[in-house]
Amino acid sequence: MQDYIIGAYFVSLTILFLFGSSGFIMIYYYLKHRNKRHEPAGNLKEYPMVTLQLPLYNEYYVVERLLKAACAMDYPKDKLEIQVLDDSTDETIATVANLVEHYRQSGFDINHVRRDSRTGFKAGALKEGLKTAKGEFIAIFDADFVPSPDFFEKTLPYFYMDSNIGLVQTRWEHLNSEYSFLTRVQAMALDGHFVIEQNVRNKAGFFINFNGTGGIWRKECILDAGNWEADTLTEDLDLSYRAQLRGWKFKFLNDVTSPAELPSEINALKSQQFRWTKGAIETARKILPKVWKSDISLEKKIHATFHLSNNIVFPFILAAGILNVPLIFIKHQGGYETYFSIMAVFVFAFIGSFLFYLYSQKDVYKDWQRRMLLFPLFMAGSMGFAVNNTKAVIEGLIKKKSEFVRTPKYSVVDKKDNWLDKKYVLKKFNYTVIIELLLALYCLFGVAASIYYLELAAVPFQLLFSMGFGLVAWLSIKHAWLARKLSAGK
Repeated sequence: MQDYIIGAYFVSLTILFLFGSSGFIMIYYYLKHRNKRHEPAGNLKEYPMVTLQLPLYNEYYVVERLLKAACAMDYPKDKLEIQVLDDSTDETIATVANLVEHYRQSGFDINHVRRDSRTGFKAGALKEGLKTAKGEFIAIFDADFVPSPDFFEKTLPYFYMDSNIGLVQTRWEHLNSEYSFLTRVQAMALDGHFVIEQNVRNKAGFFINFNGTGGIWRKECILDAGNWEADTLTEDLDLSYRAQLRGWKFKFLNDVTSPAELPSEINALKSQQFRWTKGAIETARKILPKVWKSDISLEKKIHATFHLSNNIVFPFILAAGILNVPLIFIKHQGGYETYFSIMAVFVFAFIGSFLFYLYSQKDVYKDWQRRMLLFPLFMAGSMGFAVNNTKAVIEGLIKKKSEFVRTPKYSVVDKKDNWLDKKYVLKKFNYTVIIELLLALYCLFGVAASIYYLELAAVPFQLLFSMGFGLVAWLSIKHAWLARKLSAGK
C-alpha cells in the first residue's frame, strides 16, 4: 500500500511540477520581450461601421451602468450600432426596454434584441445578433464591464495596420479590487493571466484567447472561423483557437484597459470558476486534435497544449493534499529516503508561481510589495478551490453537459456597497462544501502529525491546504447563511 501511495503522490507532483514550471518559461519570455512595445497604431483616419454587442441575462443591478457607459463612448453615432442581446427573464427586460427607448430618442442606433429561448446561451445570443449586425467590427462587453470612452480610438487602428488581425483584446481592470480580500485575491489571479500570460504569449508569437469581453473582432474573422458555437462553456476560447488555426492574428493591448466588477461573494465566484474550468477542458478536448493536425510549429503546438489543458492540474492538487497526510507516517517509518529526496525538487514549482505573480504585480502597481503580501492567501485559495474545480474537470472529461450559469453582478464597487440584499445572491451552498470542511480538518490533522513527528518541512504545505479548504468552506457557508438570514428578515 505504501508503494501505491508514494507512486500516486509522485505522479501528482510530477504533473504539478510540469505545469508549475511553465511559470519559469513565461517569466523567461516576459524578460526576453519586456522591452518589446507594440508599434503605435496612430489615430483613426476613417470611422468604420462598428457593432457593439452587450449580452445580458438578468442583470438588473448593472444594466443601467453598462448602457450609460456604452452610449458615452467617443464614436460617431451614425457609425455605431448597439445591440443589447437580452435573454433576461426578470425585471431586467423592462429596464432595458426603457433605457433603449431613451437612448434611441437621443439619436443612438440601439436595439433591444430578444430571443424565444436561451438556446446556446451566450454563444447563441452573440450568433443571433451577428445575423443582423451592421458593423465591419464587433465589440463585445459583458454586463459587469464599464466600456472606456476611448476604447474604439485605441483599438480600431490596429486593424488597419494588418488586414490579418482578427481580434484586439484589452486588459481587464478591476473596479472593486479593494472591496475585500476576496476581490484582491481575484485581482491578483487575473493580473497574472493578462499581464504575463496574454501579454507574453502575444509578444512571443503564441496563440492567445479572446476573454469573452473587453475585445473587438473583425466580423469577417468570426464568420471565417465558423461563427460562435455553443458546444463548450467557453465559447470565447473555442472561437479564438479556431480563428488562429485559420491564420488570423490577435493583438493584446496591455496598456489599454477595460474596467469590470469582480464577484464580491464566494458562491458566485465558485460558479464562475466552475464554468471557466469545465469550459476550458471541453475546449481542450475539442481543439487539441486540430492543433496537432495543423501545420503550425512544434513550439506553438506544445505551448497551445499547455494553455488549453492547464486546468487539468486541479485533480492532482486535490490528490496531493489528500496524500500528504499518510506520507508523513510513511516518511517517519523510514526506508524511502531516496524517493523523498527526489520529491524535494518539486518545491521549485512554487518559486515559479511566486515569480509569475510578482512580475505581474510589479508591472501594473506601484504598491506591488503590499499586494504580494496576499500571495500565501492566494496560494491557499487556489488549493481550496481544488474540490470545486476538480468536479468541473471531471464533468468536462466525461462530456457531462450543464447549463451556462452566469455570474451574478450587484454593482458593488465601494466598501459602502452591499450585496447581501440583492435578489441574485445564492442562498444555498453546494454539497462540495462538506467535502471542503472535512478536508480542512483532515489537513489540520496533517499539520499536527507533522509537528509531532518533527517533519517540519511538510508543515507549510499542510497548513496551506488546511487554510485553503477551510477558508473556502467557511466563506461559502457564511455568505449563503447571511443572505438567507437577511432574506428571511424582510
